This record gives sequence, C-alpha cells and structure tokens, in this order.
Amino acid sequence: MVDVMKDRRTDFGPPHYERFLPPIIKENYGKWKYHEVLKPGVMVHVSETDAKLYTIRAASGRLISIDKIRMFCDLADKYCDGFFRFTSRHNVEFLLSKKDNVNPLIEDLKEMGHPIGGIGNSITSIVHTQGWVHCHSAATDASGVVKCVMDDLIEYFTEMKLPGKLRIALACCLNMCGAVHCSDIAILGIHRRPPKIDHSRLRKMCEIPNTVASCPTAAIRPATVDGNPSVEVIEENCMFCANCFTVCPSMPLNDPLNDGISIWVGGKVSNARHEPMFSKLAIPFIPNNPPRWPEVTTAIRNIVELWAKNARKYERLGEWIERIGWPRFFKMTGIEFQKEHIDDFKHAGLTYKRSTHLTF
Repeated sequence: MVDVMKDRRTDFGPPHYERFLPPIIKENYGKWKYHEVLKPGVMVHVSETDAKLYTIRAASGRLISIDKIRMFCDLADKYCDGFFRFTSRHNVEFLLSKKDNVNPLIEDLKEMGHPIGGIGNSITSIVHTQGWVHCHSAATDASGVVKCVMDDLIEYFTEMKLPGKLRIALACCLNMCGAVHCSDIAILGIHRRPPKIDHSRLRKMCEIPNTVASCPTAAIRPATVDGNPSVEVIEENCMFCANCFTVCPSMPLNDPLNDGISIWVGGKVSNARHEPMFSKLAIPFIPNNPPRWPEVTTAIRNIVELWAKNARKYERLGEWIERIGWPRFFKMTGIEFQKEHIDDFKHAGLTYKRSTHLTF
C-alpha cells in the first residue's frame, strides 16, 4: 500500500498524482513515441527506451461495492504490481508492464463478468448521474437505463466495427450532472409538470424567503393560501429544475405519469476534424418504462445503426448529421419533428441558422 502521508508538508488536499503512477510511467515520462490498439480493449504505449505499457480496459458500473473494488485490487496485485485506475466514463483500466499477463488478466475479468472493450472505434461505458438510487430531483433512473442500453449495445463495446468513437451519457434531470451536453448520444430525464405544493405543510417545514430565492427563473413568489403564508408557482416560468424541492420538501416535483426521458444527439468534446459541438434535441419525450426501458433502447439502437451504416470513417455522429442535414436525419430515423424541436429561448436567435442554404 502506498504511504500517502510520506513526505507530506500538510494534511490538506489530495496527495500529488505522481505518487500513484506505475514506475514504468515515471521512468519514461516525456519519452513515449506512439501507442496502438492491439485488439478491442487492449492498447500498448511504446517508449523511446523500448519499454511497453499495456492498458486493458474493462466495463464497470459507476456504482460498485467495496467487495468489487477489492476484487479489482486483487487482480491488480496479481498482474499489475498493484496499479489500476478508473476512467472518467466509469471503465476500469489495468496498467501492465508484462505482456505475458495480458491474456490471463482478460480471462479473469471475463470470468468476473466484465467484458473487455471500449477503446478505438467503439462505445465506451456510459457516464451517468445518480438517478433514483440517490438523487431527489431525478426524473428517471440512471443505473437502470444505462444497464439496459449497454446490454443491448454490448457488441459495439467488445468490437471495433463503428465508423468512429461513440460516447453516450445520461443525466437524470435537466440539471445535467452528467456530460450529456457534449456526448454523441445523450439520455436526459425530464420533468413536464411544475412542483406540487403542499400548502398545509409548507409553512411548518420551509422558510418561504429561501424557497422563493431558490428558483433561478423567479417562478416562485410568496402567496397567502387559506389565510396562511405560502408560495405559488408561475408555471410558464418553471423549468423543472427541482431547486425548490431541495430547500422545501413540501414542493415535490417527481410525477410518475409525466416524468420521462428525452434523447439528444450530436455533441462531442474532441477538437479533431471539427470543433467541439453541443448536443441537440432528437426525441422530446419517451415515458419511463422500467425495469428494461424497451422504447429507449430501441430508439438509441436505431440512431446508432443508422450512423454506423452511413457515416464515413472516423466521422462522429454530430459530424454525420451536419453533413447530411437535420431534415434528412429526421427522415432517416423516422423521428417525428414536433413543436419541442423549435428553440423558443429568448436568446435563441443568436444560434439560429441564418443561411438560406439547407442540406437534404
């Protein structure tokens, strides 16, 4: 075990990341010549000194038990001198300096139920938020939807048969704790009704000034109900963020009938070939249908397979849509254009297409 307190001058803040790097990375810092993908989920970095660092990426859940972490640690001790890491998209990566350990580690991971993949032209694990397991403002589940979508698309994780990278993200409400605004496909939970107000309990449980101040769009204002102090909601100003419920439990937003999922497409962070892009609305609403969310998995598979069939090599989803045009994207996917696709934000004019040219 690494002595994290050794040579520390203060006990504030995290220890320096260099102390957790494998020796081979420290020894070859600034000397790496190139890297290549050997097979799905396996990559090698080669140094000027001919040293080789092998990376094995395995799928992992975002929420895992202590027992699972200990199992990963045992594998790292057995094959990697104790070194492994988690990626920002919830994959687990083992860093090896011995080539002979690659295949035995892969077999042990598969036996544990963790498929290998997610490197190169493939789908990586879905980054997501808390969902029903923890978050009080969630409009849908996170772990459940992600499990169902990845079960359906697992072939695109374990193989590299897509035109380019595909990044999927899920946020369980429009506060967007996940990377949904900049992923190729985004699954976003949405509320469609303003909070319900329990006037009889509000004055006993909530501070009215704090409740009013919690709303970012000034949709809440003080009111008198049945002779008692309370609040009212201006529905057309409400953006369903659940900030009010955070400070006032008497204003719940969750609604089993009207909560659901929207699908957004075309975002990316990469600056290669095209500047970074924000995702745009594709499907305004899909009802929650746990435990397997069949409508969501079907919709996402439809988009993925159309892109895979028609995109050019290395062309990201948003780049493909931009090339063929949004009218043709809606026609090919069979997605109905609805009023929700029209951007009515007061500053939307800054982002409207001003050219008369359309691509069909």
